[in-house]
Amino acid sequence: MAKKANKVYFYGTGRRKNAVACVRLVPGTGKVTINDRDIDDYFGLDTLKLIVNQPFAATATEGKFDVIAKAVGGGISGQAGAIRHGISRALVEADADAYKATLKAAGFLTRDARMKERKKYGLKKARKASQFSKR
Repeated sequence: MAKKANKVYFYGTGRRKNAVACVRLVPGTGKVTINDRDIDDYFGLDTLKLIVNQPFAATATEGKFDVIAKAVGGGISGQAGAIRHGISRALVEADADAYKATLKAAGFLTRDARMKERKKYGLKKARKASQFSKR
């Protein structure tokens, strides 16, 4: 928990693929702001908005916190996953006894370790090779 000019907020850093999200939860009405834009403007797909709001649905805290997030790196899907991870960590910071077991059981506190595989020499991508021809 941190205080800034008498405002109480909870902080969490989330990561997914190459995306990193710094998330602040402020007690409020449930407004989600990502990179100084509303969630509806930032994420066009409803599935990405659903991913971001999953920790609140799991802990029954919809509308209790305002989310202020800065997301950098990766694509929009990775950023949505990173924001979810950051929100989950911030909720644990807010009240570990109430939320930690629920979020851990849902898998929101685990950093998803799946990353893009590196490109290998002699291949076009990580595994894609040029077409084989016998003659």
